[in-house]
Amino acid sequence: MKIEFIDVTVFTYPTHRVSDSAGHSHPGEENQAKMAMLTITTDNGDKGYAFAPPEIIRPYVVNAFFRKVLIGQNPFDRERLWQDLVHWQRGSAHQLTDRALAIAEQAIWDLLGRVLQMPVYKLLGGYRDKVPAYGSTMCGDELKGGLSTPEEYGQFAEQLVQRGYKAIKLHTWMPPVSFAPSLKIDVKACAAVREAVGPDICLMLDGYHWYSRSDALYIGRELQKLDFTWFEEPMEEQSMASYSWLNKNLDIDVIGPESLGGKYFSRADWVKEGACDILRAGVAGVGGITPCMKVASLAEAFGMDCEIHGNGAPNLAVVGAIKNCRWYERGLLHPFLNYDEPAAYLNRMIDPMDEDGFVHLSPLPGLGEDINFAWIDAHTLSKE
Repeated sequence: MKIEFIDVTVFTYPTHRVSDSAGHSHPGEENQAKMAMLTITTDNGDKGYAFAPPEIIRPYVVNAFFRKVLIGQNPFDRERLWQDLVHWQRGSAHQLTDRALAIAEQAIWDLLGRVLQMPVYKLLGGYRDKVPAYGSTMCGDELKGGLSTPEEYGQFAEQLVQRGYKAIKLHTWMPPVSFAPSLKIDVKACAAVREAVGPDICLMLDGYHWYSRSDALYIGRELQKLDFTWFEEPMEEQSMASYSWLNKNLDIDVIGPESLGGKYFSRADWVKEGACDILRAGVAGVGGITPCMKVASLAEAFGMDCEIHGNGAPNLAVVGAIKNCRWYERGLLHPFLNYDEPAAYLNRMIDPMDEDGFVHLSPLPGLGEDINFAWIDAHTLSKE
């Protein structure tokens, strides 16, 4: 079996999400968004798929790296192919990003699962078939009835508990919201949510990532009083020393790094330095499913949990394959949006959640995405 073709299909789909000037998602009027589907096809006609924003897997990246490295190769040589792509990153002038690398590797995993008629999470280890989810909110806004006040965060948290969530993670207000960042209002929102849901629901805060050390220390100590489970990304993660300092001065678990590059290498440094209590990795952020599994094993070797950052089929596959991850991140959630409706290019939700707060992993082969190919064909903008 050899990889014969690599194609990218760009299509549109409707969404009610809009981005503010800083890139944060909020609810808005229905609009047409663009998505790209990477397809890897073998000489046997077998296919694997992965989805990404078009700018991540633009034609130059596909031609200069994906096709050059992967065409003519056996997809079962997965580790070697990933390492060969990594080799090209250094000379790519930062054009071959970890996120692009992850998309190519996801498509290979999806292909292998479809060939073997097995879910990827089973190929990775198959630790469990369901996992508890935490509801991960959108960032705060200034929309009346949305997430514009601490009281509205509390009201939404009550709705999430009624839906079945046993844990909730808050993203509070960030610029360009007029009053952000605000230590006092962030803490008020956390207190309002704790009061609304009671003592038995696990709560987390994903903080504004440019707070100072003093600000982060203040918020962290307030979260300790509210019995929060973890504190995430309050400061710039390129300053590992700042997180080491913060971790030494707080009792609440510090989790990270979320957005820092460096694959498993940087996360090994964080463990060695004592910069976090819980390690953080997401498939897109560390360059693929393979390095994400390596981060999880690294954490396990040091007796640490590894919480997987973000939703979606690849991250859920990793969560289903490892023991040292407590939650699946489900969201982003907002009172004005219905998360339980699948995107138009999928026939069903990839992460359906039952009334007890458990997400059940898909039994479908590959990454488990039930793709609506007819929708994609009808709304295709380009194919290369």
